[in-house]
Amino acid sequence: MKFNILVLLSFMAFLWMGSATKAMANGHILWKIVDTCVDKSRPQYCSTCFSPRTDSGCQAKPVCQKSTDVWAENNDFVAMRDIKMCGCPADFVHGLVMPKSLVSGIEDPKRPLGIWQFAWDVAAARLDGPSIGLAVNSLHKRTQHHLHVHIVRLKPDVQPELTKHLAGLVSDLNEVWAVAERAAFAKGMPEHGILVAQAPNGQYAVSITLESPEGQWTQAFCTNGPVSSPETSTAK
Repeated sequence: MKFNILVLLSFMAFLWMGSATKAMANGHILWKIVDTCVDKSRPQYCSTCFSPRTDSGCQAKPVCQKSTDVWAENNDFVAMRDIKMCGCPADFVHGLVMPKSLVSGIEDPKRPLGIWQFAWDVAAARLDGPSIGLAVNSLHKRTQHHLHVHIVRLKPDVQPELTKHLAGLVSDLNEVWAVAERAAFAKGMPEHGILVAQAPNGQYAVSITLESPEGQWTQAFCTNGPVSSPETSTAK
């Protein structure tokens, strides 16, 4: 009996290690897309990118879940469709903005200041200002380990909740990280998610939460239901 229990425990440990390894591998899908699928000029692009850009010509008829739809980019950042848009109505919006260099997430000292302004500009081309939500999940509320800002529509009548969790108001989006960090320190929240929205006075309201701001305060999924789980990329 003792032998059987040891065998069972060993087998369970083996399964856990396999699942953990797979989870770690899946956690780098976004970085793989940024690294291998954004630049169409890369050698053997169509054969080395697992999710080619919709404007690359690699696929005669791009499949939403297996292609990358780039909305905007510059030297530092890229914005693209999230896989949660696949199969949704045309007015549903869920995008991702990411650095083109590797940044693990909200906790990374290399997180770029300019990502918030870039994300807001992209969002403003697709959503009305008062409905814009820019969300970043914390380390343990995300499944992808490359910094990404969600461009999403706020839930209706969410402003009172955002005010309850307000970290501060900013006129310059480059101040978002610092304002959130100071408020989190004061509240004893070393790990937190951030949501940026338009304040009634025209500034930007920065709110922090222990939960996922994407799930807590935004319309992250369309009424048709999600194609994939939260935090997945434009292709999987």
